[in-house]
Amino acid sequence: MALGSQPRWTVQPAAAPADVDVGLRNYMLRIYNYMASGLALTGIVAYAAAAGGRDSFIAHIYTTPLMWLVILAPLGLVMWLSYGINRLSAQAAQAIFWVYAGLMGLSLSTVFLVYTGASIARVFFITAGTFAAMSLYGYSTRRDLSQFGSFLFMGLIGIIIASLVNIFIASSALQFAICVIGVLVFTGLTAWDTQAIKEMYVAYDDGQIAGKKAVMGALRLYLDFVNLFMMLIQLLGVRRD
Repeated sequence: MALGSQPRWTVQPAAAPADVDVGLRNYMLRIYNYMASGLALTGIVAYAAAAGGRDSFIAHIYTTPLMWLVILAPLGLVMWLSYGINRLSAQAAQAIFWVYAGLMGLSLSTVFLVYTGASIARVFFITAGTFAAMSLYGYSTRRDLSQFGSFLFMGLIGIIIASLVNIFIASSALQFAICVIGVLVFTGLTAWDTQAIKEMYVAYDDGQIAGKKAVMGALRLYLDFVNLFMMLIQLLGVRRD
């Protein structure tokens, strides 16, 4: 869920304000396009894998040891991309991102088996609206959001630990608390990550560095969106009979 340490980029001389405005806008649009494309790929794969209900491809996968590959492979790719970004080319990083988005589609396809299509659509639009509002706030605010970073990161670690514990105790009350706190944490992370991604922009970055930054920025926002959606679907989703 959480990204590893972000690569350190060489700081270049500042560009003129007009150049920065145009370049920054293009840089952010590139990130949002990557993120939206990744989400679209995830949704298409998830829907296709779950088509057929109990006789679907993903239902059969979850009766075999391959289920662990579906569950763990996305985590492995995130770690590879996060910790190996400096050794990868921009093209390789982008390819890993697309593979990751596809594997996440397989992992999340069970959502279509558990919840009704109408409730999935409703929660998706709620997530999209919340994400858009918080990302716009993170992009436009002059307030330094880095002061909330440690608090949000601790909240994220707490969610991960509580989720692992709840695998064994299966407490519905604890799961409800995890989801409520998770909504708050990932809503805050959306604004914080957007501001951090914006501040990573350097007008004179070469194509490789700019491409890597765009992929990593898209990955961070993609994770915020997906995790926010998963928390909300557990709170607001309507289960199938």
